[in-house]
Amino acid sequence: MTAQTTPVSYLPHTQTLQATSRLSWRDRLHHIQARLGFRREQHRIKPGLYALNTPSPESPIFVTSNYTLSFDALRSALKDQPGYLLVLDTFGINVWCAAGKGTFSTAELVNKIEQTSLKAYTAQRTLILPQLGAPAVAAHEVRRQSRFKVEFGPVRAEDLSTYLKTHTATPAMRRVRFNLLDRLVLVPVELVHYFLPTVAAAAVSWLLAGWPAALAAVTAYLAGTALFPILLPWLPSREFSLKGFILGTLTSLPFALLALGQALTPPWLIWARALGILLVASSAVAYLGLNFTGSTTFTSPTGVQREMTRYIRWMIGFSIAGVILLISQYVIGLA
Repeated sequence: MTAQTTPVSYLPHTQTLQATSRLSWRDRLHHIQARLGFRREQHRIKPGLYALNTPSPESPIFVTSNYTLSFDALRSALKDQPGYLLVLDTFGINVWCAAGKGTFSTAELVNKIEQTSLKAYTAQRTLILPQLGAPAVAAHEVRRQSRFKVEFGPVRAEDLSTYLKTHTATPAMRRVRFNLLDRLVLVPVELVHYFLPTVAAAAVSWLLAGWPAALAAVTAYLAGTALFPILLPWLPSREFSLKGFILGTLTSLPFALLALGQALTPPWLIWARALGILLVASSAVAYLGLNFTGSTTFTSPTGVQREMTRYIRWMIGFSIAGVILLISQYVIGLA
């Protein structure tokens, strides 16, 4: 007796969401807005299954997050490659951060496979996931629950075209880079985010301690948001907070010395002003440096937690002491 098989009929890809590899001017405008932190909650796309470049049932299936920049990086890297893009609901967070938060996960992946009726569109049973999503996805569980095999692709979407030729990632494709350009990309959003608080801090500093204090506030802002990521690999220490304290001290010291050249009565007020500038500015840069841990490949959640426990109290203590010194010298100077 000959075994009979039932042919599988696949749904036309026109019933899926549509995507193209070409980025429009509107897409690029959204990228600029995202890099500047403008309307951050709106840089997300609808989760679901997207047909890219007219795929067939044999076309590869790629998995990504619903953060606009992640989705666009994937589709633009594939150029004319037909395929399906399975977009998970990560609440507009990129793959790496979403994996850490648990939204790019085994459960969400299996859920989206079922919700989109993926088996009805493709004969493929292999999902290509970004390597940075691996910490939150258990490949064996995905296969057990959905019958789809998980394959972790390269770190960067730009390597996918080469990867697809052999489905083997080279050591270079597995390596997470964080070079100067990668760090500079993060600067604009920090500059925008802290711009208004810096204007207010500079105004208050000028009122309390004159133009050296105001310039110290602006310099601390630029040091913490721009100079810190640029110099990150070369600043002493492995701890970001200590790196920030060192950088903050070096960049605020000239303004503290300028304050010493001002004439105040009694003379000890000059030292109070200089020390106040030094304490507040260095603490501000240390805080901005600690905040940068969430953007780098240099840290781990447990390491960041330990660092916060160790240094936050020093940042708060130095800031309070510095503010008290600046207010005291201002009040006494008026008396």
